[in-house]
Amino acid sequence: MHKIYLDNAATTPVASEVIEAMTDLMKNHFGNPSSIHSFGRDAKVYLENARKSVAGIINAAPEEMFFTSGGTEADNLAILGLASRLGKGHLITTAVEHHAVLDTCVYLSKHGFDLTVLGVDEYCMIDPEELKKAIRPDTFLVSIMHANNEVGTINPMEEIGKITKEAGVLLHVDAVQSVGKIPVDVKKLNIDMLSMSAHKINGPKGCGAFYRRKGVALSPVIHGGGQERKLRSGTENLPGIVGMGVAADLANSHLAENMANWQAMRDRLIDRVLSEIPDTKLNGHPTCRLPHNANISFNYIEGEALLLHLDMEGIACSTGSACSSNSMEPSYVLKAMGLADEWMHSALRFSIGMGNNMEDIDYVADTLKAKTESLRLASPFTPK
Repeated sequence: MHKIYLDNAATTPVASEVIEAMTDLMKNHFGNPSSIHSFGRDAKVYLENARKSVAGIINAAPEEMFFTSGGTEADNLAILGLASRLGKGHLITTAVEHHAVLDTCVYLSKHGFDLTVLGVDEYCMIDPEELKKAIRPDTFLVSIMHANNEVGTINPMEEIGKITKEAGVLLHVDAVQSVGKIPVDVKKLNIDMLSMSAHKINGPKGCGAFYRRKGVALSPVIHGGGQERKLRSGTENLPGIVGMGVAADLANSHLAENMANWQAMRDRLIDRVLSEIPDTKLNGHPTCRLPHNANISFNYIEGEALLLHLDMEGIACSTGSACSSNSMEPSYVLKAMGLADEWMHSALRFSIGMGNNMEDIDYVADTLKAKTESLRLASPFTPK
């Protein structure tokens, strides 16, 4: 069977260079970076080299980077680490954030903090003017994702960064979906804290990184031995960290090439589906979107039914965020965008990545045409 993986927004295949580096590390450089003997010193070199690589992909200084277990922990460190230091105040986020951000902010709202949740437009983009109006004298944090994980819309982060900087409010950015997919420069965007994850850039699962601009004071969320310069305790996941460093180098060096290739494939898929399959709709911004993401609704069909039929043909995609795909509820992101029920329930996310080519895209488009037609013939919702 032809096997095509188009769910790279959920996770990515691990690059062979990453596997080789991790295997060598586990075999030959297994020391604890905190140990002062030669094995520890050797491991420490690999740790700090990886830190430089991960810092380089977002134009940060190595000493501003901290390794975590993933994007979720990094999000929690930014939000809870700042809130616990202050004890009270007002924070702002959006209705379409990843649950790692949204649920953490809601948690704080139940423990004495004031929370404003900004809405989005029909393209899943926030209005910077609404953000400006929402900032209060006691606002201490704005947490807004760079690009949406479901529909791929890219927020106007440079404008957002200017607003928060002028207001003297810290800006945290969940960049799990954007790092390695589009240029991310923490200095240019005036970002104070940023979260990223290795397994979204062809690295291993269980490893992430957190950027904290020099001068930003946080309290630890995990307490213990004081690793990661006393901000994140716990023996470092050195194989994962080394793998993340290699993945960051690969993503950085091939960024322009990957963006062009992914965008060409993405546009071909969108163009073929929208022109050849009636009653379809692209979700998210038509141009300000990640180069590898296409979220499309197929009216008169349940998205999950279409996904399963595609899976039987060897095609992997998603009905939404992988972290909440077990829920039968419609996507809260699409709901916040104001989509009608029939469009929400029929949405599929296709996300392109390493190993995909135009032949894959044409096979997927052809299969979608056939499966959509057969499912609509059987659907009681299809106009006869």
